[in-house]
Amino acid sequence: MSRVGDCYDNAMMKSPWSILKKELVHGTRFKTREDAKLAIFEWIEVCC
Repeated sequence: MSRVGDCYDNAMMKSPWSILKKELVHGTRFKTREDAKLAIFEWIEVCC
């Protein structure tokens, strides 16, 4: 990890964010930012 110019360095972090977006964020309309924060926090704590 952390070699300059290595495209695979970010794969470990990008994968969970991609799954979160697919499962929770896309297609969901949150009333407030606080609702979104709570839903994302719950998803991370329960699903991961």
